[in-house]
Amino acid sequence: MADDYFGEQVAEHFDERYAHKAVPAVVDPMVAFIADLAGPSAALEFGVGTGRIALPLAQRGVPVHGIDLSEAMIARMRAKAGSDRVVATVGDFATTKVEGTFSVVYLVANTIMNLTTQDEQVECFRNAAAHLEPKGSFVIEVLVPRLQRLPPGETFQLFNVEPTHVGFDEYDIVRQGLTSHHYWIEGGAVDVNSPPFRYVWPSELDLMARLAGMTLRERWGGWEREPFTADSAKHVSVWERVATGPF
Repeated sequence: MADDYFGEQVAEHFDERYAHKAVPAVVDPMVAFIADLAGPSAALEFGVGTGRIALPLAQRGVPVHGIDLSEAMIARMRAKAGSDRVVATVGDFATTKVEGTFSVVYLVANTIMNLTTQDEQVECFRNAAAHLEPKGSFVIEVLVPRLQRLPPGETFQLFNVEPTHVGFDEYDIVRQGLTSHHYWIEGGAVDVNSPPFRYVWPSELDLMARLAGMTLRERWGGWEREPFTADSAKHVSVWERVATGPF
């Protein structure tokens, strides 16, 4: 099972620190995109966290089930209004099974990279396919690795500098690893959090999908279906289940 880097210490401040990612301008296009794929059926979120997407999606009438390794994050979601509409299961979303099938499985905010080995990421695709209805969709939002922005010989890349937060990524090119270092400065104290990730390329994800009996349906540069180009910082990709049988 994957390690839980989102325990009580992280969950306690998570919603406050990432409030800018929960505003309607960010969330509404995501929810609309996923609801459109879900149609009249149900949705399954891998890495449901504190319910940033699951709760407004359920509010739109989509039955939502979520899986997350962190009991602390799920506890935060369960304390929010409307959480009774979301069924939550504690477990590793790469392997944990829940009852039923879904028209869409989704995994947002770079969370595929929380799985730090290629084998775990492959298993995640297999698990998604196992939960999908025929022709169902698996959606991932993930950054495009920023290796072109690294000067020769450098491994660190600054991504945020604010009075209360400094963040930088540390790349391990050999292992395709990425450690995201966060320094939160609050109340005269510094809280350090450095979770490990495994960055992954769009073409690699497409191959993982093929191994799981899925094929790429569409790829965008954002949730409002912006074109995906060489300059895109992230992609939103949708794979369709085309195979039948066990995964």
